[in-house]
Amino acid sequence: MKKQPVFLIVGGDLRQLYTAKALCDDGVVYVLGFDAHVAVPEGVRRWDTTAEQADYLILPMPCTTDGVLVHAPFASQGISLSGLPQLLSRDALVLGGRVCAATRAVFADCGVSVTDYYAREELSVLNAVPTAEGALQLILEELPTTVFGLRCLITGFGRIAKVLSKILVAMGADVTITARKPEDLVWAELCGCKAVPIAQLEHLLGETDLICNTVPALLFAQEQLRLLPPDALVIDLASKPGGVDFDAAQQLGIKTIWALSLPGKVAPISAGESIAATIRNILRERGRE
Repeated sequence: MKKQPVFLIVGGDLRQLYTAKALCDDGVVYVLGFDAHVAVPEGVRRWDTTAEQADYLILPMPCTTDGVLVHAPFASQGISLSGLPQLLSRDALVLGGRVCAATRAVFADCGVSVTDYYAREELSVLNAVPTAEGALQLILEELPTTVFGLRCLITGFGRIAKVLSKILVAMGADVTITARKPEDLVWAELCGCKAVPIAQLEHLLGETDLICNTVPALLFAQEQLRLLPPDALVIDLASKPGGVDFDAAQQLGIKTIWALSLPGKVAPISAGESIAATIRNILRERGRE
């Protein structure tokens, strides 16, 4: 009988627990980095010194924040990246999200490359849905008005902006997209939005109730924030370094939210299942499923 592959999922937030649960049909699944007070899904085992060596090591997203320890917010003790290679079987495959050079270097020393599942387009698209829905949740919680008739400005027209604009338009919001590429502006118009080149951004700010930024570059410094109505809401959905000067916004009394890692916060089950599906695609392409 063919031996079942062993998955070891190390660190991360609730997404990784649901990734583990989703992979239970594919092999034996262990988790490391979740203390006893965190419930582990049925079928998933906690790793200990008697566990089998892993055929597949799955790191979180991001793998590390300091280049030394695995990002493991549910672990009371640090998990060293350098200690993980000894847990691997021969010909093991390592996968992680937003893999940095320090992570790659640890495994390169033992001849193992690291595949970045976050770089996969299917995962980026799937992640855009809980991000957009999480942004909608924030809008409904923070604004004292309906979405219907809300004057919304979305900067950028990537995956998240496409999903979010579709939701807001369907709810009756007045949505304007500002972007750099002419093709993005055309697509925005076809999606029922107004479209304005980003060079004209400042002309839009005085008549905006809500800004959702998806561009990871400083678009909203003090001079731009001064142009906003005092009761406007700014939600920054961009990854680090973000697109808003938060100190300036605080000084001006502009309510701002930097909404990082929304998939893991608002829809960890869906986010975990998306990661698992992406990992299966990678294994299938490599003939390892």
